[in-house]
Amino acid sequence: MLAWPRIEASGLSHVCVLNGDTPHVPVAAINDLMALCVEKGAAMGMLTLHLDNPFGYGRVVRSHDGGVERVIEEKDFKAVDLGGEIHEVNSGVYVFDVSRCGSFLSMMDQANAQREFYLTQMISICGSQGHEVVGMPFGNSDLLRGINSPKELVQFEEALRSDIVASAFEAGVILRNRSSITIGPDVRIDPGVEIVGPCEIYGNSSIERGAQIASHCWIKDSILGPCQVKSFSHIEGSRIRSGASVGPYARLRPGSDIGVDARVGNFVEVKKSVLHTGAKAGHLSYLGDSDIGPGVNIGAGTITCNYDGVRKHRTEIHENAFIGSNTALVAPVVVGAGALVAAGSVVTKDVPDGSLCVARARQVNIERKKNKSPQS
Repeated sequence: MLAWPRIEASGLSHVCVLNGDTPHVPVAAINDLMALCVEKGAAMGMLTLHLDNPFGYGRVVRSHDGGVERVIEEKDFKAVDLGGEIHEVNSGVYVFDVSRCGSFLSMMDQANAQREFYLTQMISICGSQGHEVVGMPFGNSDLLRGINSPKELVQFEEALRSDIVASAFEAGVILRNRSSITIGPDVRIDPGVEIVGPCEIYGNSSIERGAQIASHCWIKDSILGPCQVKSFSHIEGSRIRSGASVGPYARLRPGSDIGVDARVGNFVEVKKSVLHTGAKAGHLSYLGDSDIGPGVNIGAGTITCNYDGVRKHRTEIHENAFIGSNTALVAPVVVGAGALVAAGSVVTKDVPDGSLCVARARQVNIERKKNKSPQS
């Protein structure tokens, strides 16, 4: 009622009204209902469901010619008055002809058990004014069921998950242990991708043919080429290119770009960094705000110290450099092409191309004093 002046001013011929607790109505179903209303010249149309247990839903009462006559809400419904239970119910998806329905809104009243305005009253009003109301059956789909409790929310999510996974499987995606795989509605997966559950993929992720994703991985808003993602990897806002390998137990944070044939191994965290072709970080490292050149080898325990307490700084490691284990690279810093940084170094200055960097205290071995035996 409040919105109708704007609806009329918009110039639309029809308007669709959805219940707020029905979050995933298929657009195709709305389009089909709209087309049926136009075809039949109906003032109003609605999608209906057929439920074995219709409790809680408004029952659809049809006339002898098959048109929708009225909807009786749960608290007003008495099966004995209508010859028994009715299993066709209201889904809460409506289409209205704007030019014909506007004047009917003022005819609605609150003469019901809830003392509320029921939008379904428009059905009987349209009929009393000589206008047809069409009902389009939508089977028993869980996608149109209303959500009124945490239990129903979880049940809906599971129904949607199952539907999306089944569609991907039918399209040629290889899904093992399918009951434990979750794929978001906006995810695109090419046929030929192989995924092992449990696995969760969300957001605007895209996975290309040839990718292999092992179990226990979590992926969001990422683009995966024909790569390999090993178990227990966590990937968000990242790109993994052809031939790259990630995991197990790797974490790619937003802004990570893993290049062709590059490798991010176990317990490696990458944030806002690029690993170019063939770069390797095998294990136990943190690479943040970095540009890692082609063929670079990152030793275990390497850390890019990118935050000085106020600002973030970048680290550049040029092609074919070798970073020894347990190295701290204090940004901003540049390691030149072909350079070698000795294990255990704390690098605070740029390293020239082809040089050896040793940034640690010289080892000194001191003879220990032996404890003297106590005098008797």
